[in-house]
Amino acid sequence: MAAEPLNLATTRVGDASFVWGTKTYVMGVVNVTPDSFSGDGIGGDVEAAVRQALRFQEWGADIIDVGGESTRPGSIYEGAGPISEQDELARAIPVVEAIAVELDIPVSIDTYKARVAEAAVAAGAQMINDIWGFTRDPEMRHVAAETGVPVVLMHNQDHTDYDDLVPNVINGLRELAERAVDAGVDLQNIVLDPGMGFGKTADHNLEILRRLAEFRTLNRPLLVGMSRKSTIGYVLDLPVDDRVEGTAATVALSIANGADIVRVHDVKEMARVARMSDAVVRGWSQG
Repeated sequence: MAAEPLNLATTRVGDASFVWGTKTYVMGVVNVTPDSFSGDGIGGDVEAAVRQALRFQEWGADIIDVGGESTRPGSIYEGAGPISEQDELARAIPVVEAIAVELDIPVSIDTYKARVAEAAVAAGAQMINDIWGFTRDPEMRHVAAETGVPVVLMHNQDHTDYDDLVPNVINGLRELAERAVDAGVDLQNIVLDPGMGFGKTADHNLEILRRLAEFRTLNRPLLVGMSRKSTIGYVLDLPVDDRVEGTAATVALSIANGADIVRVHDVKEMARVARMSDAVVRGWSQG
């Protein structure tokens, strides 16, 4: 059964209005890394990144998420290690700057480093997406508060041990939001992400997706990112470049269970999945 939509009002992301509950917003991923887990990293090629972002906009993306460091979700990040702040700045900031002036949709910066987030916002990013929910670099809270941009706070941890999975993740997300608000971040600017694949096993990811409606008790918009992830590979026994149907299933089920944003690599296909799922879940009128 579909989750009842909540009235979460509107969040301004740059010049765009994200009116929660009216549609599912599609976040297209632009990885400016040489080692993205999803196999789509384009390194430091700024022109290629702009072309990709423009295609994503044409195909129906509502926001572009630029990432300069590969995180490779999993309890062990499959060999991907952190890069220096300077290297991340060198990769991400020229791309953010170039994309921001070309697109009519907003740009998000995928980083957990405060200096990178601050530089990205100065370069034109209008959202901060932090896979550590402001816990790895506490200065991120102050950057978010001072810049006033919306933020995505993701649940993450260095292990996969839980007393009670879903309540533990819900409580963890609630704490992340409370800390951000205490630091001066506007509650209306907070989006929460249960962190599929980050500090979670494949079974955990499937259970969270199945029980996603329970996260509506947080009364904040939910972002779900299952695109191409290893859980799909385990279930279907497929490599990362052959997971579009599995991704589509997770996108549709995320929307049915209450997701407000889906973060995807295959924008053309998943924007269509989102529109069809919205027609069922949120209603549709011809014309």
